[in-house]
Amino acid sequence: MDWNKLLTEKRIRPSMRQDDARSAFESDFGRITFSPATRRMHAKTQVFPLTNDDNIHSRLTHSLEVMTLGYSFSILFCDSKLFQEKTGKSDYELFREVPVILKNGCLIHDIGNPPFGHFGETVIQEYFKDFFNKNEIPVRLSETEQLEFKHFDGNAQGLRVLTKLQNLNDCFGLNLTCTTLASCLKYPNYGAIDKSRIETKKIGVFQSERIYADVIAEQCGLMVGGRFVRHPLCYLVEAADSICYLTMDLEDGFKKGLYTLSELKETIEEDFPEIKAFLAEEIPDFAKITKIRNALIGKLVNLAYQNFENHIDEIEAGNFNRELIFSATPLADRLQKFCIEKIFSINDIYRLELVGHSVITWLLDFFIDSLIVRSKDYRRRALALLSESIVRTALEETGADSFETLSDYYKLRVIVDFISGMTDRYALTLYRELSGNA
Repeated sequence: MDWNKLLTEKRIRPSMRQDDARSAFESDFGRITFSPATRRMHAKTQVFPLTNDDNIHSRLTHSLEVMTLGYSFSILFCDSKLFQEKTGKSDYELFREVPVILKNGCLIHDIGNPPFGHFGETVIQEYFKDFFNKNEIPVRLSETEQLEFKHFDGNAQGLRVLTKLQNLNDCFGLNLTCTTLASCLKYPNYGAIDKSRIETKKIGVFQSERIYADVIAEQCGLMVGGRFVRHPLCYLVEAADSICYLTMDLEDGFKKGLYTLSELKETIEEDFPEIKAFLAEEIPDFAKITKIRNALIGKLVNLAYQNFENHIDEIEAGNFNRELIFSATPLADRLQKFCIEKIFSINDIYRLELVGHSVITWLLDFFIDSLIVRSKDYRRRALALLSESIVRTALEETGADSFETLSDYYKLRVIVDFISGMTDRYALTLYRELSGNA
């Protein structure tokens, strides 16, 4: 890999910026921050759906925290003699580029997630597996097109949001730099799923964005040995995300009374002996968990970054096939197992996630029935409910002159674009209004 290409400022559509003192990456940060899709993340689930507790994380607060850790990684990167030599840049030159690139990637890494958290992805996946298996509604999609609905993923939807759905006056979305987009492209894959490779574990690019993904690969130099591989900085974005959900969800769970500090100590003391000193302090428990969380973050950041440097040659060759943090220390695995057992599996979360199942499933049924099966009178009314920019994007990218003339693939794509972009409460409100349960 060539770091001059990995840090390219080129965009999918050539930039029309003029008289801007900012770098292209700093311009990206402004475009992302002012995006409606970023704003909507404040009302999307991180772990606890439809919570009234203002202290509990949303997708937006989670992403801001991930962004902070991305910045921490960037400081280590820019100070590194190894990367100064690899890039041929001074620490000052790197500081104008890498910190904001990582901040961008971290801020947008969850921007395509549907309402009701990761379970929302599962609901959409299961819906379309059943939908295509039953084959009761006459739609014509290729096997490849069907596969991306059956394996719907927020990462692939995020690329569509950023490159298409934030439609201003053309079909290039926010038109971010290829480097920013590549930094959060965890699964640069629009083909078959191959779980033996980290970059092909999921479908991370829809057929509708395949051409754009190819531009990203070309501009950043991500084709290695005939494979489309991850951008090296993507590993750091992924590590920042994992560290945040392991530690911040831990803090949320404690505040909700889901476990005791003694239980946590028993689980992680072997790999995190520092916990004994924190628990011995004569301070309130809520202060202890905050200090434990801060110490865990510091330790995990350093371990993940050192793992990044140790394996950079493998990463650049497209041969590093693990997450940085989980391959760096057993502490990450212990924390993940603890969170699954003590936090993610509580009845309240399951109950509200099943509310999400009812909402998303009903909305998919309603819009598919109204827009594809029923008469023009129904289509006209249902179309009025959709986001105008989402429909306009589909027409612009296909050249169709109306929703009726879109292919079945794009009709379903419009419906999923609309529903996956909803906040939790908007989805619930629309479900209640349309079903008569308001």
